[in-house]
Amino acid sequence: MKLKVLQEWKFETLCDLYSTVNVTQAVIFCNTRRKVDYLAAQMSKEKYTVSCMHGEMEQNERDVIMREFRSGSSRVLITTDLLARGIDVQQVSLVINYDLPSNRENYIHRIGRSGRFGRKGVAINFITETDMRMMKDIESFYNTQIEEMPMDIANLL
Repeated sequence: MKLKVLQEWKFETLCDLYSTVNVTQAVIFCNTRRKVDYLAAQMSKEKYTVSCMHGEMEQNERDVIMREFRSGSSRVLITTDLLARGIDVQQVSLVINYDLPSNRENYIHRIGRSGRFGRKGVAINFITETDMRMMKDIESFYNTQIEEMPMDIANLL
């Protein structure tokens, strides 16, 4: 699903979504390590419990974060494309592309993190005006039409 949003309203939109939807586990993708750290700090400041992970962290620190996420003690993981490929977490029901990936291959790997092992899953893409060309490219390449996010999103999860 896509949700058109102004760049300056992304964080507020995420908080609204977070408080609306009951999420088993979610992965929020950002394009940069700096954005991951910023978003995790902002979410924590607003009293949301989140974990974050990116390539600048030590491997043992990333292992601990993944162990906590897999066990369910951490429910929301904010990350870069580091987590987009090859990592299976059964309980992930929601993927949010806070930043649309810069290439279509990463897009399919990111959204593939939700709804695994026959479970229900949803991917939501925050789309700014500057993302429109990439979104059209993704839709064209995969020969699909990504639907606008419905108002009753809570019923989809």
